[in-house]
Amino acid sequence: MKNIAVIGAGTMGNGIAHVFAQTGFEVQLIDISEKALNKAEATITKNLDRLIKKEKISEADKAATLQRLHKVQDLKTGVQEADLVVEAATERTDLKLKIFKQLDEHCPKACILATNTSSISITQIAGATQRPEQVIGMHFMNPVPIMKLVEVIRGYSTSDVVCSSIMELSRKLGKSPVEVNDYPGFVANRILMPMINEAIFSLFEGVAGVKEIDAVMQLGMAHPMGPLRLADFIGLDVCLSILQVLHEGFGNPKYAPCPLLVNMVRAGKLGQKSGEGFYIYQAGSKDFSVAPGFLK
Repeated sequence: MKNIAVIGAGTMGNGIAHVFAQTGFEVQLIDISEKALNKAEATITKNLDRLIKKEKISEADKAATLQRLHKVQDLKTGVQEADLVVEAATERTDLKLKIFKQLDEHCPKACILATNTSSISITQIAGATQRPEQVIGMHFMNPVPIMKLVEVIRGYSTSDVVCSSIMELSRKLGKSPVEVNDYPGFVANRILMPMINEAIFSLFEGVAGVKEIDAVMQLGMAHPMGPLRLADFIGLDVCLSILQVLHEGFGNPKYAPCPLLVNMVRAGKLGQKSGEGFYIYQAGSKDFSVAPGFLK
């Protein structure tokens, strides 16, 4: 594989594009929004500058990486020569099905179609194409340039050859791929989201406050970030969406999202990206504090 197309220039998309371009691949970063593409390029540039400061790459490495990154607003144009497409659009089933139908029409016949979905069925997504054996999940962790794990998810029809190719490719990116099968939430979110949901229930039921819940998990369980802070980092809307997929997929009430989470998302309190969730965040600052509604 030489040519990679990444669909979506948001947080995950720009991170995925960064890693591929830095590893030596030609990358078409595709998004309908010119603003999103420019923001993604600025983010990648900033992250490369950080690596230079840490003496992990040179100025020449940065220049070569950015030269391999191409911003594209038209999907058809961006995927015409792709060996692999990694879709990293918004976590909505209808949107992903629409995108994969378009990819199937415009990508070369041998092109592998991957999705960075964190919970939606690979088998369902593959059903929107005429090449289900070439559809696979590549679930990168955030922040992509730093986190080593890639969940490689096999759909019902994903071929052994495609799975092996993606496992090998992930290793070339410096990642540690783990192969899993296609069930709601896969492994990462099937385990993580119920923990986050239980932390929100603990807050909702008055067991402890925001800082106290996070402190218990950080100090007692050696988690680098408390579950409520992590939920803010992921996005409360994303957490809710994944829990809904788990609840619907398994039909088990243990996955039902906490009413507090539902109400916060309805109120637009989505976490770090909206400036407020369980904590308050200041733009351009790393400082954060407990949101006023959760102060004792």
